Amino acid sequence: MKKISFFILSFLFCQMVFAQKTHLHEKLVPYFYAPDSLEQDFGHFQSPLVFNDGRQVRSAKDWTRRKAEIKHDWENYLGHWPELYTQQRFEYIDTLYEDTYTQYGVRFKWTPNEWTKGYLLVPKNASSKMPAVVSVFYDAESSIGIGSESRPWRPWRDFAKELANRGFVTLAIGTKEASERNEFSLYYPSIDSVSVQPLSMLAYAANNAYYVLANSNNVDKSRIGIVGHSFGGKWAMFASCLTDNFAAAAWSDPGIVMQEDRESINYWEPWYLGFHSKPWRNRGLITESNPAHGVYNQLRKDNRNLHELHVLMAPRPFLVSGGAEDPVTQWRALNHSVEVNKLLGKKERVAMTNRPMHALTEDATEVIYTFFEYFLK
Repeated sequence: MKKISFFILSFLFCQMVFAQKTHLHEKLVPYFYAPDSLEQDFGHFQSPLVFNDGRQVRSAKDWTRRKAEIKHDWENYLGHWPELYTQQRFEYIDTLYEDTYTQYGVRFKWTPNEWTKGYLLVPKNASSKMPAVVSVFYDAESSIGIGSESRPWRPWRDFAKELANRGFVTLAIGTKEASERNEFSLYYPSIDSVSVQPLSMLAYAANNAYYVLANSNNVDKSRIGIVGHSFGGKWAMFASCLTDNFAAAAWSDPGIVMQEDRESINYWEPWYLGFHSKPWRNRGLITESNPAHGVYNQLRKDNRNLHELHVLMAPRPFLVSGGAEDPVTQWRALNHSVEVNKLLGKKERVAMTNRPMHALTEDATEVIYTFFEYFLK
């Protein structure tokens, strides 16, 4: 009788999980497909399914080699990372008990030269091996739903808090200390002698955050995602594309490709991909009197663009929560990732939502949370 009861309970549980998965899938389905007018539009981007020597990628085995080639090329542009800190654990600073989760102030080493502080949110009654998400932004406080004197709270940016309420372990980190020095990124080994482009170094720091989170007893290291908005979207995109660590990623309106006609899609700035010695260029659009410098110029001269990083996610899923900087026409870049996933026998791994404004909305964040629930829970 006990065996029969266990079988029935197991069957009912599986049915419940399946029904929930189906419900989440139905909510996401519209965002996996480009409009008909853009479905086979690959824009002016060079295909990542062609080797540097001109050979076509025709199989999953070919793609493994091509992926390594793309990554090698970009490492040569961006600089090679220091060794990641794969074994470290959090240092706990303080504890705050909320209704649905416990919030810990934590500290860990995220570059060879710097420690950082953040917030670790663990749901109440947490079980072992839970899904987790790293949330990145200018400051860690925005991700847990509080503002500061320097950066007032704005709605719909509290990713860490809301995901913790939905059963995820979350880690909120930011560049607050660097921002207070009027610097927007991390400079390695120093701002006077940079060997890794600052945006790539941010990606390195986020991957150290992945490892310290993965080493937590209640986190399943195979189900860790990353999310960020605006500057945080750029950060999350590079962090998730340059390694295979993050199982899923959501990038909110970062400007997913390089273009020179939008001031906020400013990868040319020295704190992103255009580092050069001070005095720095005046912030703003590239002009004859205010040119871009460094690696950014070489990337553009070589006709490289960020769709080559997107495809490194395959077959891991990612969502672009598009706003003013990432309109629906960005499917021209995303279609290249769709094609790589097709080659690997995968579908519905690339998603995009659109809103007219850069600022997040309730609907946009709801899709982000549904996306992580579907792919990580």
